[in-house]
Amino acid sequence: MYSPSSTQAPRSADPVKGQAAPWRDWTALALLMFPVLLVAVDNTALTFALPAIARSLDVGGVQLLWIVDAYPLVLAALLVSMGNLGDRIGRRRLLLVGSTGFAAVSAATAFAPSAEWLIAGRAGLGVFGAMLMPSTLSLIRNIFTDPNRRRLAIAVWAAGFSGGAALGPIFGGWLVEHFWWGAVFLVAAFLLLPLLTFGRVLIPESKDANPGRVDVPSIVLSVVTMAPFVYGIKEFAVHGFGASAAAFMGFGLVMGILFVRRQQRIQNPMLDVALFKNKVFSTAIVANVLSLFSMTGFIYFFAQHLQLVEGQSPMEAGIAMIPALLATVIAGLLVVPLVRRVRPGYVVAAGLTLSAVGYLIVVVGDHGSGPVFLLSALTVLAVGVGAAETISNDLILASVPVDKSGAASAISETGYELGSLLGTAVLGSILTASYQHNLVIPDGVSSQAAGKSAETLAGAVDAASALPSPLSEALTVAARTAFESGVHITAAIGLVLMAGAAVLAAVVLRRVPKAQK
Repeated sequence: MYSPSSTQAPRSADPVKGQAAPWRDWTALALLMFPVLLVAVDNTALTFALPAIARSLDVGGVQLLWIVDAYPLVLAALLVSMGNLGDRIGRRRLLLVGSTGFAAVSAATAFAPSAEWLIAGRAGLGVFGAMLMPSTLSLIRNIFTDPNRRRLAIAVWAAGFSGGAALGPIFGGWLVEHFWWGAVFLVAAFLLLPLLTFGRVLIPESKDANPGRVDVPSIVLSVVTMAPFVYGIKEFAVHGFGASAAAFMGFGLVMGILFVRRQQRIQNPMLDVALFKNKVFSTAIVANVLSLFSMTGFIYFFAQHLQLVEGQSPMEAGIAMIPALLATVIAGLLVVPLVRRVRPGYVVAAGLTLSAVGYLIVVVGDHGSGPVFLLSALTVLAVGVGAAETISNDLILASVPVDKSGAASAISETGYELGSLLGTAVLGSILTASYQHNLVIPDGVSSQAAGKSAETLAGAVDAASALPSPLSEALTVAARTAFESGVHITAAIGLVLMAGAAVLAAVVLRRVPKAQK
């Protein structure tokens, strides 16, 4: 059912309406936005600290990779377990524990004296980060029992992600430039102070009234499902599909099958897999995953285009993307009243269709017309993502019992992580493979420069900078031509996936009723 009634304990009452006072709801939401912004900023700000970290701590290539990967691997591995834990012990309690731990570990990581310390800190942040995101979304589900208010609150929640992603590159670059790389981590402790100070008073507690016993084997199986699978995706993104990526992803899938079979057998499953039999729930999850897939995949090649083809700095490229990310925020807010007039399934389908149109513009357009062309395509796609994400998240939460909102939120968050990883891994790998296949090295380029150029566009631009003028220009043009041909292929694949998802949403979700006015 789209809008199940809430079973949580009554909260502070509005003397006129007899309901929870609206100002307390929105104040609680404001506090919940601090960890949302933090996680979103943290995901993108670190990129700008990596060169300074490498110089300061004498970090090797493998260590640098683990500094980046430790956080999302641990986060993805623990999301489902933490969502279930929040249902059992209380979502507010888990959020406050996670926020305290995240702030403390961030402060310690800011002053890391070695790469090993920094990697351990990033893993610790993954542990506490996994406590934050499912808790915020499930608390919103319990705080906002009115469907229209909940939908608006989810739109604000999603806007926090988009706003944080936009601020991350600018904020991270500014901190590193004016302070030192540790400031990127240290700022987390300050961002979480309002939540830690007022959260216990202003955010109501909620949990599953009958959680059952904890099943340790299920927790272990969920971890050994997600961690290897996500690592396999990352291997695929970096090195292409080889034995290592296949082994990790295959192992994760086998453990996932064992996890699902165990959930079907035990009396109190950690994850109610029957949720996926609900077509609204499962289709909304697919829409969420593919929305993030389309957005991250597009940004992956657009960021390279801005920096390596247009010659912009990383901060300039981040600033250039702000209009599109703002469009995501605005679209998410505007669709809230729209679903009172239009069935939510059609809104999700329309959003996914706009994402497909964004990719269509890239397929048929002229990439040589400057960054405005691709920015317009990204803006169209971003509007679609903002609309689809907001409503699909609401459908996910509204289609499950209120006492299972933590588990449902964890599944939604896992979809976020997988969508982001797959967008970069799949589309990024296809783009790289196409670039390498279509690159024609000009005559006269040394074997060393040719080898470097054959790997990535960044390698070709770097190699060209050391060559004499005519040869440098020829290599640069060849590399950019090969890259743009790969962008066309990648965009065509994105177009097909988004169009298919739009049809699926329109068919499966068409009977979900309009929101009540």
